[in-house]
Amino acid sequence: MMRLLALAMGLGLAVVASAAETRADRDSRMQWWREARFGMFVNWGVYSVPAGIYQGKPVADRGERIMSRAKIPPAEYAKFLDQFDPDKFNARELLRIAKSAGIKYIIATAKHHDGFAMFRSKTSSFNVYDATPFKRDPLDELAEACRKEGMKLGFYYSQAQDWHHPGGAVSGGRWDPAQDGNMDDYIEKIAVPQVREMLTAYGDVAALWWDTPQDMTPDRAARFLPLLKLQPQILTNNRLGGNVPGHFSTLEQYVPPLGLPGRDWETCMAINDSWGYKRDDNKWKSAQQLIHSLVDVASKGGNYVVVVGPTGEGVIPVPVVERLKAVGEWMRINGEAIYATTAGPLPSLGWGRCTRRVDGGNTTLYLHVFNWPGGGKLLVPDLKNEPVKAYLLADEEKKPLAAAARADGVVVSVPAQAPDPNASVVVLQVKGEVPAQPYVVA
Repeated sequence: MMRLLALAMGLGLAVVASAAETRADRDSRMQWWREARFGMFVNWGVYSVPAGIYQGKPVADRGERIMSRAKIPPAEYAKFLDQFDPDKFNARELLRIAKSAGIKYIIATAKHHDGFAMFRSKTSSFNVYDATPFKRDPLDELAEACRKEGMKLGFYYSQAQDWHHPGGAVSGGRWDPAQDGNMDDYIEKIAVPQVREMLTAYGDVAALWWDTPQDMTPDRAARFLPLLKLQPQILTNNRLGGNVPGHFSTLEQYVPPLGLPGRDWETCMAINDSWGYKRDDNKWKSAQQLIHSLVDVASKGGNYVVVVGPTGEGVIPVPVVERLKAVGEWMRINGEAIYATTAGPLPSLGWGRCTRRVDGGNTTLYLHVFNWPGGGKLLVPDLKNEPVKAYLLADEEKKPLAAAARADGVVVSVPAQAPDPNASVVVLQVKGEVPAQPYVVA
């Protein structure tokens, strides 16, 4: 009876909190996130030790899923703990890499599906401080570095799936008797206390990134909701379960053609094929692919979150560092066309993408040109607004480009050579609002 009463109170608190938050309150809460547009998810855990290899054989799927894919018993998986001593981990270096890329917030793994806590947890000894030779708390070090650098920090926590602690949900069914147990007990004794620890021990927490809400009923989800009051301005994604919507939706490896109109959303993408470190995965996306993905997501009103997987030594792989450096070089020139912009009203552009700002009754369109036009003419099709001015964002002098309205749109006269081989940005300011045009599949 007491448990039911507590759950009812939790649901009541959620309803009251939801009802009390006005549109203005929500917009204020979401402002930094909407302006950021570019984030990083640090997917790191003890799974970086096997790095996709078990018993001398490669295991299919992403690195962080090796325990499930190889059906490794919890006791056997725990043997990797003695090898997890990432003494090369440097939170300040990670922040340097992120900031130089133009990234505005970081989501760090607190506990993944393997049940291993990447922080010093008093709830379970299955954590990085108590169970490994490392004897450090990476979340604490990262939180301190973020405070010093002014970087927003959030945590990823697998609230439902847990392949180590008895009772945790297991996708595809449990494979070892040690996993048997009651999920309600797991929620009460492991998940809820650890989330409380995360929200009280590390200062301001900007976001909480739930994952895979398997078997999460409304009653189970309600047990987490009162904890959010510990961080009044925290944002959460839509993966808690139990019909709790969260503040933003999280997509993986996919950009919806129309975005998600009326909903804040993000797309998370790995730089190779795996999120957690996987030794043999060298299918690295090029810097140009990353830039195009960032632009594509921003042009549809979302945030782009790159996923990086540090090694078992605690370092970000060199190919990742190289690519993020190149993205940062592009962002230093073109960040104005990404940060604090909204979805472009022109979604069907054969040469690239469009983001926008509305200011003082005029609209600034940022034309991200992937395919530079021959003949020196860039057509913005079906645009009816009168052009005010145009220039190249990469041009420090902002020398004007000729722009003229025609029956089929606005034509901007551009140089013969693209300023940037990855994506060149033409700034076009026009009078009034630009109505959104219907998306047409090319």
